[in-house]
Amino acid sequence: MNRPLTGRTALVTGGTRGLGKAIVRTLAARGAAVAFSYVHSGAAAESLSQEIRAGGGAAEGFQADQADPAAAAGLAGQVRDRFGALDILVANASIDAFGRIDDPDRDEALFDRFWAVARTGLMATVRAASRVISDDGRIILIGSNQGNRAGTPGVADNAASKAAIDGYARGLARDLGPRRVTANVVHAGPMQTDLIAPSMDKLGPLIEKLCLPRFGTVDEVAAAVAFLAGPDAAYITGTALDVDGGYNA
Repeated sequence: MNRPLTGRTALVTGGTRGLGKAIVRTLAARGAAVAFSYVHSGAAAESLSQEIRAGGGAAEGFQADQADPAAAAGLAGQVRDRFGALDILVANASIDAFGRIDDPDRDEALFDRFWAVARTGLMATVRAASRVISDDGRIILIGSNQGNRAGTPGVADNAASKAAIDGYARGLARDLGPRRVTANVVHAGPMQTDLIAPSMDKLGPLIEKLCLPRFGTVDEVAAAVAFLAGPDAAYITGTALDVDGGYNA
């Protein structure tokens, strides 16, 4: 089996479900020791860790709410102390908040938490990781093409956060390039997850906009993350990889 990440330690934020869980599994299968964060699902975190250990890998969950900047900032150091190094950061943790900006009934508390997770907490995580990540490390931010094409009403906040992620990665690439640390974004397109399952019957118009008329799988997106985390991507930085079925074609 090809295990190009053997000897490397990765941190995946938001790793107990959906895409995050697939990324944890994929990086572990390629040889990395994988730490991952979770907010409430301690049982799910332990189950995933045991699954990977049973397959001969190394994994451990760390409780940290990315909406809390102090918790987010402390996570990278905890992982480095536990595993002895931090080589790969996958900033995956996020939440969604949809609603038109002119809606008088908009849940502003939800949007406040959204921005705490998607901006303040994300940046606290990355800043802390940048200070302990190994030379030749990898930082991969999970974004989406909503950053350059909103596509539908009610996504202004999500679109703004995704555009910010793209710009942040370009700045990170400049700051960390002297240490050969790369920083890239994966634009994750529509995927089959438990979160969208109840809405599948309403998503026909979205599928019609894709070159490949289907939703992707979390494993397909996780494979792109693993590529950017690996040695073959050493000369790729400051860019975004679209894994979205041709949404913007």
